[in-house]
Amino acid sequence: MPLTTMIPQRLASLLLVALCIPSSTLGFVLPHQQAASISNVRLNSNHDDESSSSSSPSAINRRSALSQGGVALSSLLLSPILMNQQPAYAADFNDGKKKRILITGSSSGIGMDAAQRMVLRGHEIVLACRTMDKANAAMDKIETNIANDSDDAVEANTLLKSLKLTPMACDLADLSSIDAFVKNLDGQQPFDAVCYNAGLARNTGASDVARTKEGFELTVGTNHLGHFYLHQKLLPLINKDSGRIVVTASGVHDPDSPGGAQGELATLGDLQGFENAVANGSKQFDMVDGGEFNADKAYKDSKLCNVLFTREMQRRLNESGSGIKVNCFNPGLIVGTGLFRDQNQVFTKLFDVAATKLLKVGESTHWGGGAIEWMALGEKMGEDGGLYCSSAPGSSKYGDDAYGKQFGVSKVSKEAQESDCEGGGIL
Repeated sequence: MPLTTMIPQRLASLLLVALCIPSSTLGFVLPHQQAASISNVRLNSNHDDESSSSSSPSAINRRSALSQGGVALSSLLLSPILMNQQPAYAADFNDGKKKRILITGSSSGIGMDAAQRMVLRGHEIVLACRTMDKANAAMDKIETNIANDSDDAVEANTLLKSLKLTPMACDLADLSSIDAFVKNLDGQQPFDAVCYNAGLARNTGASDVARTKEGFELTVGTNHLGHFYLHQKLLPLINKDSGRIVVTASGVHDPDSPGGAQGELATLGDLQGFENAVANGSKQFDMVDGGEFNADKAYKDSKLCNVLFTREMQRRLNESGSGIKVNCFNPGLIVGTGLFRDQNQVFTKLFDVAATKLLKVGESTHWGGGAIEWMALGEKMGEDGGLYCSSAPGSSKYGDDAYGKQFGVSKVSKEAQESDCEGGGIL
């Protein structure tokens, strides 16, 4: 049974934010009326426990937390593992209209690869990186890569002159940096696509609670809250008729996924950590659910927040009449990126070889960049929003042909399904 027909009730959604930002500033209020479905994509009816999800403890506790707290916490989650039976469509691009695209986390990894892919198509790319030095280095690296891949010096020179790359500083762990970044965009053309890709994962053995400049736990504060705040500032600068927003999530947000089932499981509980931070005026939380700090779980929770944000934002955009489409995706296990900069580097390199070369369950950085490119530019991905895309482990062996085939719309986690029931449902 589709979730949208199970519970005609709308619950105040979103879970995150504004610990330091009044909800009125963000333009968010808790909704109460029933909302229309975000898209015509539906779950297969093979989840036996879906019909009872609205009465589960986590659903009830979250409803109570949101209604009693009075704080517009905002963000949502999502995840895959089993692909649903959606029609496959191969990657299709229309580069006739050149677009303006912003990518956070473009100083390395899949963000840089996506930037290189799309700038070669003739699109204008804004490289939003933690510091100006990193942004300039990213631009230099992309230009060097393109020059090295050229057949000769003449071709290289021609290509380099045609590139439209703009390096900019945007530290997602510092709200003042985000403010300055957006202010520097004043008077510029709107974005056709914005990719919220930046992220960090602390060493899973870390026991200290690192924090953002505002005092938020660093992982959730960067991966989710920073992007959440940036989005509120950027929304007026996104093409309201056909703009796209792409959010880099992860399969680990789902405890039923292979990666998500390892270690502490992702769950936001009743948002007690947020509630306490607001109630005591500290604005500081260790974990969203109020539990003891766990670096591994913090990352998983942040990815759950990314998924929830995607789905709820699409619902609200639909209600407002906007044509913007918001989708998120799981790039798969990609070890050799800046995401794992806080991990043991010897172990990381060995694990990268084992995952990609031996076990063949990992994906390449280039393939992950292609996933961003397809989400941002693929023709079919502009038709629906609120979706989560993923693929089976090791799909990068299919190359770019996988996009729209092996890599496509996927199911979400049970906790995400409960949130849909609370808020009206998407899938």
